[in-house]
Amino acid sequence: KGIIYATAGSLWWGLLGTVFFKYISSMGALEVTIHRLIWTCLILFISTLVFKKFNVFKNILKQKEKLIILFLTSILIFLNWGTWIYAISINKIIDASYGYFIFPILNVFLGYIFLKEKINTQRKLAIFTVIGSSLYLLFNLESFPWIGFLVAFLWGFYNLLRKKINVDTDVGLFIESLYIVPISFAIWYFIYKSGHNNFTIDEPINMLLLFLGGVMTVIPLFLFIKGLEKTTMATSGLIFFVTPTSQFLLGF
Repeated sequence: KGIIYATAGSLWWGLLGTVFFKYISSMGALEVTIHRLIWTCLILFISTLVFKKFNVFKNILKQKEKLIILFLTSILIFLNWGTWIYAISINKIIDASYGYFIFPILNVFLGYIFLKEKINTQRKLAIFTVIGSSLYLLFNLESFPWIGFLVAFLWGFYNLLRKKINVDTDVGLFIESLYIVPISFAIWYFIYKSGHNNFTIDEPINMLLLFLGGVMTVIPLFLFIKGLEKTTMATSGLIFFVTPTSQFLLGF
């Protein structure tokens, strides 16, 4: 089940997510990112009500350590989303995909170092093969893919921290989004005051597209984190290669 969940989430990110966010990126990376977070929070609030998970939510609120870690992961995921949307808005999809090629290796190493996960011969072979191909790509790109490295480290440490606390996928993401929502509304206000707001009644299509940013975020993230919970960091990390391969081909 974990492999199926992780594969479905990776495919969604690599194909549907890339095409969708590339399409709406002309509205500005910052505005797209904050709306992505605001509507993700609303959708997860509704799902928490529908699936009657407020008891789970309350239990997490009583655990100080988990709340601190979720605060850290909320910052990591906000920065990750913003960096990735910025990358595709400036036509750096291939650079961003390079970061996601690095991420699975990072995932395996983080799992080995912090979670004491074992690395068998097949995984070692896969790791060395990917390191070699990543170095080849690095030295054959026109410029240093700093966006890719940033995306990889932000997403890698996000996954590590979420794996360590092992909270419900959707409830954990709901709490993460609650941390950032006040900041998102503040940024939205300043965008509105500057006259660059795309979320307006005069542009109902833009409103719908920005709202769908939340839908396009919740589904694949839920699938992948669900897969992460049911597999190891190494397994989910290697499955994740589906995402950068799809992004690289779309960028090319």
